[in-house]
Amino acid sequence: MSSAATLLRDVFGFDAFRPGQEEIVHTVATGCNTLAIMPTGGGKSLCFQLPALMRDGVTVVISPLIALMRDQVRALKAAGVEAGALTSGNTEEETAEVWEKLEAGQLRLLYIAPERLAAGSATGMLRRIGVGLIAVDEAHCVSQWGHDFRPDYLRIGELRRALGVPLAAFTATADAETRDEIVAKLFDGQPPQIFLHGFDRPNIHLAFRPKDGPRRQIMDFAGARKGQSGIVYCGTRARTESLAQALGEAGHTACAYHGGMEADQRRHVETRFNTEDGLIVVATVAFGMGVDKPDIRWVAHADLPKSIEAYYQEIGRAGRDGAPAETLTLFGPDDIRLRRSQIDEGLAPAERRMADHGRLNALLGLAEALTCRRVALLRYFGEEAAPCGHCDLCETPPETYDGTAAVRKALSAILRTEERFGAGHLIDILTGNATDKVTARGHDKLPTFGVGRDIDKRGWHGVFRQMMGHDLVRPDPDRHGALVMTEAARPILRGEETITLRRETAQPAPRPAVKALVSDEDAPLLSALKAKRRALAEAAGVPAYIVFNDRTLIEMAETRPADLDGMARIGGVGATKLERYGAAFLEVINGATEAVHPTRRKLAGNAAGAVYDQLIEVQAQLARGPDGIDKPLSCSTSALAKVARQRPRDSAELARLIGEKYAERFGSAFLDVLRMAD
Repeated sequence: MSSAATLLRDVFGFDAFRPGQEEIVHTVATGCNTLAIMPTGGGKSLCFQLPALMRDGVTVVISPLIALMRDQVRALKAAGVEAGALTSGNTEEETAEVWEKLEAGQLRLLYIAPERLAAGSATGMLRRIGVGLIAVDEAHCVSQWGHDFRPDYLRIGELRRALGVPLAAFTATADAETRDEIVAKLFDGQPPQIFLHGFDRPNIHLAFRPKDGPRRQIMDFAGARKGQSGIVYCGTRARTESLAQALGEAGHTACAYHGGMEADQRRHVETRFNTEDGLIVVATVAFGMGVDKPDIRWVAHADLPKSIEAYYQEIGRAGRDGAPAETLTLFGPDDIRLRRSQIDEGLAPAERRMADHGRLNALLGLAEALTCRRVALLRYFGEEAAPCGHCDLCETPPETYDGTAAVRKALSAILRTEERFGAGHLIDILTGNATDKVTARGHDKLPTFGVGRDIDKRGWHGVFRQMMGHDLVRPDPDRHGALVMTEAARPILRGEETITLRRETAQPAPRPAVKALVSDEDAPLLSALKAKRRALAEAAGVPAYIVFNDRTLIEMAETRPADLDGMARIGGVGATKLERYGAAFLEVINGATEAVHPTRRKLAGNAAGAVYDQLIEVQAQLARGPDGIDKPLSCSTSALAKVARQRPRDSAELARLIGEKYAERFGSAFLDVLRMAD
């Protein structure tokens, strides 16, 4: 069995594991039940794909989306791994090929959807093909507490018991309740080895802005990042279509995506997004969980997400290749009102509604944070961190003030009007604006009328939004969104606590686009490498990143490898991809290059490659014997490759590899080469 490090290099093309991966790979490979919570983009897939190559039998991967399964199967095949998927999207030929390889014992990973487990024959089929490991992707789908609940996931625990094999479950977001339910449903309550790895994605820039003309704000943000792939999340289907149209009219390549579209239309958008550079998808949350595109450079929310977990999951789709990525989340009182009402009007039990309000509060706390956002976000997931220095609040600290007096005035106005009005009417009272509505109700006679003239209307809107964000007031769905005071506000009203608020000022211009991923000198080469990648991907009918992702091309442009050995050292260039694409990309970098013998190509990037080259050189010198008068003689390239790899220690061992006749002529010189290489 090859070691994890060898497979990582030879198959996947990486010299080192990402933080946390190696320990998980070892635990899964040794057959321990495992639950790993890792950040989106943190390399979860490798943590079951690599053990699948280290263990006997087929690894069955249960994954929730066809698009995600197809992408992973394509990526594995491109890396030289036999993998297949049985999905409703297969052609008859694809399904027949999967079964043929299963029967022949050639398939290492089989992807299936959880719905397939509903078929009575599924367990028998999986038992017959010799399953050695079950891997569950997006394991939070098993939990009623988590987002994206899928009832068919509940059958996985039963499958594990029936097959009697270890199970490894993976997810990006799972709070304590969700983790407990995963353990109960998948592992019968017997705690697996649990890995809770850092939620930090330091390459993602975090930013929030209060809504102030949200369409313009999104257009400005996208305009500063023209030509980069991005996602804009919207709260309604109609908004996805209108915003996609506006972006298109502004010169972007953009399209809408939502659950109301026909399945063929949605698949078309997914295919375009995976294969086109610089496409913007404006979508509802229906888009995303099946997206495995590593080079999404930005994610924007035109409306507030439903929870902090949803926010984390959605922004996590950016920058999965580890290169810089950016986010922008817009929010306003209407968002808060909508999210509160969705929770209150839902059919969930009271305990669940309370938990959902808590999750929304955590997101609002992040939105209204006054210091480093990354610290606030990671604290929610139980991690302590130092200020990051590169979120929007670290870069431009907000102007703050003691808002205790303003909040007490606002609370007083709410209580004196019997908690029956929204922010607009309350602001009219506080600023002394005697509208017909104010005077008709006698609110111009209240003690609070005009007590807030020191703050303008914009400032008061900011106060009320921040009060909602701090959960001091909530909209009452039974009173058409009228604001009511929460228990959290009482200490402030009584003068027992103070509160600091952000001063509402004109918003700064959008943060400039991410600096070019490479220097000006390397930019033309990177463009040429991307063009070659696009041509190869189109010819193969696969997404561009299946060939190589952006980060790999960036490293090629910066290091400019001169030969296959140098190319093999580029991150993401495994043995199969080197064989398939190495020469084509070297030609882009260096112009026409000399053809390399297939045997030598297989040794590229390996220490044996240099030894092979020396053996070839020595052999050429002795081909006609030491005096140059003997009959020509030479070893086969495969025999020389064996010598380079196995490095025999003495003449007898060398003779066993290449034969007595060849050892007699070349043995002494070959052994000298091997000794010098040690």
